[in-house]
Amino acid sequence: MTYIFIIFAIKNAIMILYTIKLSQAEVEDLKKIINKGSHTSQSYRAAYILLNCDKGEFSENLKITNEEICKILRVGARTIDRVKKKFIEEGFESALERRPSTQTYKKKADGDLEAKLVTLCCSEPPQGFSKWSLRLLADKMIELEYVDYISHVTVREVLKKTNLNLGR
Repeated sequence: MTYIFIIFAIKNAIMILYTIKLSQAEVEDLKKIINKGSHTSQSYRAAYILLNCDKGEFSENLKITNEEICKILRVGARTIDRVKKKFIEEGFESALERRPSTQTYKKKADGDLEAKLVTLCCSEPPQGFSKWSLRLLADKMIELEYVDYISHVTVREVLKKTNLNLGR
């Protein structure tokens, strides 16, 4: 794998053009992705982009431009630039797959809160209501200061997890 960086300075903005030269093994791997097996749509798209952007000795079409690739594959120019950049900076495999999410999700309802919600759900509904609604439960939990904020969706997920039915 060889690549060339071309840097232009245009009106205080830096534009980097990446030239990709794939090895024969990489070209074969990309053709395998396109022709057989089940892969993600991102893998197919990246494979087509890398094959069309290839300027190496194993390339089938050296004269194709990014604008033509955009029209053929129906992707934006920035998408092509991002795939090329990811290939050069992070490698062949990384360009074909999504990177795993680094976002961590904090659980809103712990065991203690779930127990309080179940207790509240099994109690009598407020006057004027025949049964508890999800929003009514969420509002009551805030009113009783069990939590600062809880959505009706979180209440639904907890009740679904504990197999409770508001319809009785």
